[in-house]
Amino acid sequence: MKQLYFAFLCLLLCFKQAHAQDITLFQQFNGRYDYTAIGNTLNQAENNLSQSFCEILPSSQATLNLPTNTSITAAYLFWSGSGPGDTTVTLNTTAIVAEDTYTVNYNEGTTNQLTYFASYADVTGQIITEGDGTYVFSDLDIADVLANTPGYCENRTNYAGWSLYVIYQDDTLPLNQINLFLGLEIINGDVQDKTIVLENINVLDNNNAKIGFLAWEGDNALNYGESLSINGNTLSNPPLNLADNAFNGTNSFTNATDFYNVDLDVYNIENNIQIGDTEVTINLTTGATDTNGIFRADLIIINNIITVLNSQLPDATIMVNTYNVSCASRLVTIDYTVFNTNSTDILSANTPIAFFIDTLLVAQSQTTNDIPIDGNETSQITIQIPDNVPDNFNIQLAIDNNGNNEGIITETNEENNTTNQAITLIAFPETIIIDSLLECNQGYNSAIFDLTQALSQINQSQYSNFLFYETLDDITSNTAITNPNNYIANTTPQNIFIKAETDQCFDIYTFQLVTQNCPPYIPQGFSPNQDSINDYFNIQGLYSIFENHDLLIYNRYGTLVFKGNDNTKWYGQINQGLTNHGKTVPVGTYFYVLHLKDPNYPTKTGWVYVNY
Repeated sequence: MKQLYFAFLCLLLCFKQAHAQDITLFQQFNGRYDYTAIGNTLNQAENNLSQSFCEILPSSQATLNLPTNTSITAAYLFWSGSGPGDTTVTLNTTAIVAEDTYTVNYNEGTTNQLTYFASYADVTGQIITEGDGTYVFSDLDIADVLANTPGYCENRTNYAGWSLYVIYQDDTLPLNQINLFLGLEIINGDVQDKTIVLENINVLDNNNAKIGFLAWEGDNALNYGESLSINGNTLSNPPLNLADNAFNGTNSFTNATDFYNVDLDVYNIENNIQIGDTEVTINLTTGATDTNGIFRADLIIINNIITVLNSQLPDATIMVNTYNVSCASRLVTIDYTVFNTNSTDILSANTPIAFFIDTLLVAQSQTTNDIPIDGNETSQITIQIPDNVPDNFNIQLAIDNNGNNEGIITETNEENNTTNQAITLIAFPETIIIDSLLECNQGYNSAIFDLTQALSQINQSQYSNFLFYETLDDITSNTAITNPNNYIANTTPQNIFIKAETDQCFDIYTFQLVTQNCPPYIPQGFSPNQDSINDYFNIQGLYSIFENHDLLIYNRYGTLVFKGNDNTKWYGQINQGLTNHGKTVPVGTYFYVLHLKDPNYPTKTGWVYVNY
């Protein structure tokens, strides 16, 4: 992931007591692009050679003539001069307002501070409309500044000028990368030598590689120790730009040498870089003694730098289209698109994608197909969000990232591989408690319930559907009770949960299934004749319900003949007294005492007739 930025931005450094805006990348274009530039000075002559003028021209003009079969992609107007700035000018008959203005300050001697400015505006629409022809620049007004601050003219740094950059597309061109750097930096004899190492570049092809720059206030007559070199090789473009006079008021596009105090120059640098280079060393010098032994140096203000290099690289970017969350779920489904828009080569299939929450890697994916230049691919991924992540979080999607913040492809732009999306999970609803359902104990605290009876406690109009569950985990796994109208509770009390569904989510209600011991039914007779019909004293609702009961049976003489409990039913046989154990009692009426041992019920007494 290396970007070929011939960032000569640092080559122009501030000298002491100067303030400047660092030259940084302003725009990048990838494709079959090139650029041209026009412009002109507003100085009558080189200010260093003549102090006969202290005003600028009211206007100047230049002619734009693009190659045939080209289309304009972008156009930028730059203007500069002495003083804090004039942000409104005219190009042909159109008023232009600066989008930004930069300034630098220079202290003349020990007391007088001189300010210089540079402004720019995007004029793409106007240039597309007006096309080739003559462009007149006017209404740059610095008259008051020059009149009221004599230091500009006395110091011979009174200047003004303009330039128009046009980036155009031509299908016959090779695939190029254009980097336009913008800012305002000033150099002078106080900084005589500077070396800059540009790292993290990737030279794929040095064929026809070139660099251009727009500089203000350079003087042809001040070529003392002035040089510009790349990788130890001095740049020159004779006879226009000599090796010892790079900033000399010239225009490489027209070969003009009367571009007073403005430099609009281009250098071929294909012999100064090598394929495979990963860094470029730049050295700039200025200042030397003249024949009289006096140290002299030029004052140069750099406004922009532009590089054009062959480049066949993809540019992977990624964007979130939509995301979906479900109620009470930590699953997030993300629809996203990978683009290869600002590129000069395909983006290969299997380019890795990483998904991060803060620094935590939560998912990985990859592209499926080769993505052509200006193409894209849409995909979807479902991610389980870890429990330790809060419900509100930002997720970062990173294309060309193997999960260790490392890329596997080289791109035209390495700074645009990520996008962030704020996501809010729908939390698991709080449980609402409602009243219990009560049924008669059918044995060992079991019962059959109609669970839908609990819905009478809920405003059912708020919901679209109701489902019943035995546990909260069953809600998560969507394991609902299949027959809520006839639900067998094998033991009570038991919790039941209702998922009351809405359009967006659901509410959760909970209630208990509770059993109670209902009054037993005591029959008045039975026939223990072993015909399997009514063979024992079957007190319904007693056994396995009143589990601690005692049943006492007496004959008509008041003699205890049987004692039973939940495990011993009376089949008409004797188990009390000294004799006749295991024998069946004679036909007759017998009397019972039933101790239910339930605080809600008293002891029951009565009679039962035994018959065979």
